[in-house]
Amino acid sequence: MVTRAELLQASCRHLTQGASDAQLRDALSALSDWAAIDGLLQREFRFADYHQTIDFVNAVAAMTHQEDHHPDMLVSYNRCTVRYSTHSAGGISDNDFICAAKVDDIYLKGPWQSAKA
Repeated sequence: MVTRAELLQASCRHLTQGASDAQLRDALSALSDWAAIDGLLQREFRFADYHQTIDFVNAVAAMTHQEDHHPDMLVSYNRCTVRYSTHSAGGISDNDFICAAKVDDIYLKGPWQSAKA
């Protein structure tokens, strides 16, 4: 079983094969706030205002540039939906799980968390 800590330590690589159903179930147990919907791994993040949302988007952009694995992001005033799939693998892959864990980490450690208190 894959853990969140293992995903955070991993790096993306070129993949040509998607995750099996068993791998997807296993990863979703470690990424409990994410869901597989229509062949995409996705999660919605909420914020107090637009500035926090954009700060989050910019932090995700920096990480995804480093990993060279970029999500689709739907940005609204106080929320951002992040959607991953691996086109070269024809669906959800290990790279998506790795980046999802890293996006969660960005969200949990971001300055918008202290603003909620």
